Amino acid sequence: MSQTTPRATTDASSAAASASASASSRGRRARLALRGLQVLLALFFAVASALPKLIAHSSALEPFDEMGWGSAGMYVIGVLELAGAIGLLVPVLQSAAATGLAALMVGAFVVQMTVFDGAHAATPLVLLVPLLLVARVRRAHNADLLRLLLRRQG
Repeated sequence: MSQTTPRATTDASSAAASASASASSRGRRARLALRGLQVLLALFFAVASALPKLIAHSSALEPFDEMGWGSAGMYVIGVLELAGAIGLLVPVLQSAAATGLAALMVGAFVVQMTVFDGAHAATPLVLLVPLLLVARVRRAHNADLLRLLLRRQG
């Protein structure tokens, strides 16, 4: 009986260590996947969304003219999207940037539904889901950002 007890303890320790390593590996993969998602979102917002607005490409200018916002509105939205894209890549700004971009996507959805009769309303909704995920998972950075802001004021 004394021979089986140490072996059972060793097996249990080995199983616990294996489970811990597996959980650690899953956690690392989840962090890498989230970081990859953030990079993809940042690339999309910087290149596919902000850039056409900032260079006044006709594909961006025409909808803003149709909304009555003109080039000024287009440039403002482009700058906000570019700032959000950059913020997604800066650790202390990740959650705030994702929240800001999510708010822009809510606005884009409303505009698509009211001005353009829902022609491309699915796009902002599709982007909203991963942005809210990033904002939620990276929310601990909000406390870091608040501390930085308060330290600069004091």
